[in-house]
Amino acid sequence: MRIAIVHNNNEKSLTLVEELKTLLEEKAIQLDNKNPNLVITIGGDGTLLSAFHRYAHLLNQIRFVGVHTGHLGFYTDWRDYELPDLVASLMEDKGESISYPLLDIKVMYQGNKEPAHFLALNESTMKRVDGTMVCDVFIKDELFERFRGDGLCVSTPTGSTGYNKSVGGAIIHPRLEAIQLAEIASINNRVFRTLSSPMIVAPDEWIRMRPITAEGLILTIDQLSSSEKNIVELHYCIAKERIHFARYRHTHFWSRVEDAFIGAKNKYEI
Repeated sequence: MRIAIVHNNNEKSLTLVEELKTLLEEKAIQLDNKNPNLVITIGGDGTLLSAFHRYAHLLNQIRFVGVHTGHLGFYTDWRDYELPDLVASLMEDKGESISYPLLDIKVMYQGNKEPAHFLALNESTMKRVDGTMVCDVFIKDELFERFRGDGLCVSTPTGSTGYNKSVGGAIIHPRLEAIQLAEIASINNRVFRTLSSPMIVAPDEWIRMRPITAEGLILTIDQLSSSEKNIVELHYCIAKERIHFARYRHTHFWSRVEDAFIGAKNKYEI
């Protein structure tokens, strides 16, 4: 087994990294940041997102394990004080995993510039910061609406608990291989109309966006963002690739949602 460790740089995480390295050395487990088959992240969900993008080219051969230095996240199953238990689980590893769908993003530009291709674990948004974004939205190849507003968000099922939720999107269980389109501050009056509700798109369908004005757009892919010019079209669909998590211990999705947003189990007997 070859293990890579990805961490943030706060003091607590750095201390845990040294502790984990010591435990792995005691068990003669190899560290390999270039060609791992298991990636352990120490920090939070943001750290795991960074690790996902760092190793996105190796998704067919690696699994992820997340260690959280605060409360449990949506991708982190282990707490900071459980490192000995985690290493014990590594020693009994049988290659089991659980996988989640990813978002495939293709960006087409004006002129002869090659299209850009990305994968997202949570979501991708397109916004315009210096005015109203006007964009034609297609479901498959059929025009659905002309959107006017601050922007649009396309999320995966696991990403539905993130930015998508904050703009009124639904939370989707990750066994449903669907993508979701949510509007960000859409304009609706007697002249301009949008659906004004989140849309859940089937796995054999796709979303295309054609901005009417290509200047001043901000494209985000998970925690990454860039200012874009000359975008002709964005294409979103469920990716062929999937992210795999080592299944030593796995927290039920709805338990994660309850813990993150309600916390009733910590207050009441159920």
